[in-house]
Amino acid sequence: MNPTLSVCDDHESLSRLAADRILNVLGRKQSMLLCAAGGSTPLRTYELLAEQRARSPDTFRSMRVVKLDEWGGLPTEDPATCDTQLRMRLIHPLGLSDDRYLRFESDPADPEAACEQVRARLEREGPIDVCVLGLGTNGHIAMNEPAASLKPTVHVAKLTQETLGHSMLANTKKLPSFGLTLGMTEILASREILLLVSGDSKREPLKLFMRREITTLFPASFLWLHPNWTLLCDRTAAEGLVLKS
Repeated sequence: MNPTLSVCDDHESLSRLAADRILNVLGRKQSMLLCAAGGSTPLRTYELLAEQRARSPDTFRSMRVVKLDEWGGLPTEDPATCDTQLRMRLIHPLGLSDDRYLRFESDPADPEAACEQVRARLEREGPIDVCVLGLGTNGHIAMNEPAASLKPTVHVAKLTQETLGHSMLANTKKLPSFGLTLGMTEILASREILLLVSGDSKREPLKLFMRREITTLFPASFLWLHPNWTLLCDRTAAEGLVLKS
């Protein structure tokens, strides 16, 4: 099945379209499970959801969130963690209680056990209704990194040097020593996927993605196997591409 491909004028219009898609699902299912990615691209989408709550406080009273991934080995209070970002931009603004927020700890005593806890809980409470993803510059999705093979479910990930250069880590005093991430099984089990791609740094990976060649060396390519996903990109990222829906 071909996905929906939407080229937006800019990051703002991309974010508004993504927020509208999430709110449409929430209108049909108040207990929806949203999988939330960190990073700069989805932040405006989260701000728009928070603005909706300000207008209609009951909108998110039953919504649940699962964190897509986390930098492993960073102190919990480190501002670079995905947890810090999501709590500030999504969880607290939407008024979600801890029991409606499924997350990885950034510095667990036993990373493998932490992954198993997330996997088991997601198996009980899932599947994900809407999964918000970004496109890594090396083609990673979440922290599923390019490799000869991929681990299928929630796992501890070995991070590439390219991923360790992520802008979220620019000011951290300590680089993460591993990643904690949902696997392609959990991602592809999502009922709907929104892939958000913005900015000139994503132009080359988007070109590779649009080849529609599925390979573990470009994990995002596995999205082409999903029956219900949407690519939302801005014109800066899409420059030079001819996108057909």
